[in-house]
Amino acid sequence: MIKRKALNIGDLRKMARRRLTKSLFDFCDKGSEDQISMRDNRVALDRIKLMPRILRDVSKRDPGIELFGKRHDLPLLIGPTGPAGFVWYRGETALARAAAAANIPFTLASTSNTDMEKIIANGGGTQWYQLYVWQDKEAAMVTVERALNAGFEALVLTVDSPVYNNREIDIRNGLVFPPRITPRTAIDSVLHPRWLIGTMGRYMLSEGRIPAFTNIHIPEEHKANATRYVSAATGSFLNRNDSLDWDFLKRLRDLWPRKLLVKGILHPGDARFAADCGVDGIFVSNHAGNVNDAAITGWDALPAIVEAVEKRMTIIADTGVRRGSDVLKGLALGADVIAIGRATLYGLAAAGQDGATRALEILEAEIRRTMAAIGLSDIASINRDYIRLPGDLPISGTAHLSRDSSRGPGGES
Repeated sequence: MIKRKALNIGDLRKMARRRLTKSLFDFCDKGSEDQISMRDNRVALDRIKLMPRILRDVSKRDPGIELFGKRHDLPLLIGPTGPAGFVWYRGETALARAAAAANIPFTLASTSNTDMEKIIANGGGTQWYQLYVWQDKEAAMVTVERALNAGFEALVLTVDSPVYNNREIDIRNGLVFPPRITPRTAIDSVLHPRWLIGTMGRYMLSEGRIPAFTNIHIPEEHKANATRYVSAATGSFLNRNDSLDWDFLKRLRDLWPRKLLVKGILHPGDARFAADCGVDGIFVSNHAGNVNDAAITGWDALPAIVEAVEKRMTIIADTGVRRGSDVLKGLALGADVIAIGRATLYGLAAAGQDGATRALEILEAEIRRTMAAIGLSDIASINRDYIRLPGDLPISGTAHLSRDSSRGPGGES
């Protein structure tokens, strides 16, 4: 059923919109303030054009990559999406299973509501843990130790949100997390019975309560003022920590023995600093337009960062990916792998694990099809020659092409 109804990620988005309450869908779908940054992410991808090469044998196409010494079948990973467990019952586990079936990594968000140990055990595959640092740094270190003991293969520190995001649409919708019942949210929920019964109803029947954040360590002395997630009230434990610095990253590097990644870097200087701190990889990202509405896009920042780090660490790019061609564009710009968030979240909201799997199937089919269309048989060999940017000079002979890409049949130029 889901395969017939969903031909692309946009179809899954429409299905998610019908099933979710308005406030929850907007939380998944929209950005901060005027949503300029979120729109710019799509504009940046759309203005990159692919440069096809013809008469190349593409009968066997390999979209797989090696990431941190492991083979993965697609150049994708599922990034952290906080509302996964709210859009679908135990949605984090469903996402992890979909990722494992596709043989790509899954990243669990700090604001998940299923115990991380259960997700590791029931989700399978390659799993990473994303860390927000709230008001108490030492409490965050307790969470880090827990993630280490649970068996996560990588820790992803999100650094681009030192203060709470100004998501005006959520304020207007009266949205708080975990959800609470008000006359407004009650009406919204009743109008969406599939979500109300299938998600919130299942939580109430199985646990007798609405979902809660189970992977955030809140010391006893802070529990009284650990207010709602979206609240920016002074003194709330769940406010983001605005005192993090490079010394904290170095301390985290010393504490975490496995792969350490930093999410939310846009400046090449910061990328170099991260490499100097021994970080294994970075997410070049403007947080899907959810934080700084005036920030540049990760796609615009990517080339300079790739040049700055000189292959010292793995580079992950994300935000706005809706087509397989978007994935190839990001890889051609220099990223090693592309993270997706909303694409699989839409699928999850539409049909649970089947919907998330369908999102990955769509992207895989589009990646393979686009590889054929541009004459690429091995995705690991994609490079800058396969794309054109608005500022590129007009093509003249083979002047702008690498030696390998300019060769014709038999290796002749």
